[in-house]
Amino acid sequence: MRNHADTYETTLLDFRAYLKLERSLSANTVAGYCADVQQYFALLRSRGIAPADASIDELSAFLEERVAGGVSKRSQARAISSVKALYRFLDAEGALPTGNPCDKLSAPKINPYLPTVLSVDEVMAILESVDLSKPEGHRNRCILEVLYSCGLRVSELIGLKISDIFLDEQFIRVFGKGSKQRLVPIGEPAIQAIRLYRQVRDAGPVQKAAEDILFLNHRGGKLSRVAVFNIVKEQAAAAGIRKEISPHTFRHSFATHLVENGADLRVVQQMLGHESILTTEIYPHIDSRKWQDTILKYHPNR
Repeated sequence: MRNHADTYETTLLDFRAYLKLERSLSANTVAGYCADVQQYFALLRSRGIAPADASIDELSAFLEERVAGGVSKRSQARAISSVKALYRFLDAEGALPTGNPCDKLSAPKINPYLPTVLSVDEVMAILESVDLSKPEGHRNRCILEVLYSCGLRVSELIGLKISDIFLDEQFIRVFGKGSKQRLVPIGEPAIQAIRLYRQVRDAGPVQKAAEDILFLNHRGGKLSRVAVFNIVKEQAAAAGIRKEISPHTFRHSFATHLVENGADLRVVQQMLGHESILTTEIYPHIDSRKWQDTILKYHPNR
């Protein structure tokens, strides 16, 4: 057996640089691909085969190991994507004189992930189930209205600042993943809910560190993610909704209802703050007033 240790390490380093610099993949994706390739290289090492000399037999053996190890079909599919990316890189470098061994490799079929979506009637039932006579009633109603009106992640909701809310302009400023900022239109029901809740909020205790935070707990501190999850589940139960839902369900429902009503999918994806869609090459031509009007026009609870 020949010693290919240097080849493995050099190839992995070059592959990592290719993913980061040429493919511009995220740090998490690069780490995942490289972890898969390292495991693949472990099999090649055991057989004394260099990456460029591998065949479909080695690839099949690698996948069989993954299956035997009990990894999910989704993880198997990612492993295939990883080794395919590796061999695309090697092929581009002219390092595969006998051809690409991945040409006959196929990914396992994966059942698509179908998130739970509430109907408009179910959303309305949940909103109307809130008892506004309770001390936390206006806060909880406001939380649900904002989740549905703006399609926020729960982390974005609990971090929402009063200074980032522009009710007269019908916008809120949201800081999403990676602290990336986006402006999100907000509908009239959510605006009214914020105004009513502010009267209650400002009359109660407010901790110094939370003075600019919109949603507060009963002690006047920042609301937790768990608290929002509990609010959503309790109100769903109160409304007689049997579906397994979470705050994220309102985000999925928001997007689904907009698209079903005819909103432009790209505009909805921009609203959601998806990094794969929000790129300067795609979106600089979309006028902010145009997509604000699009969202407010098609939102079922405007």
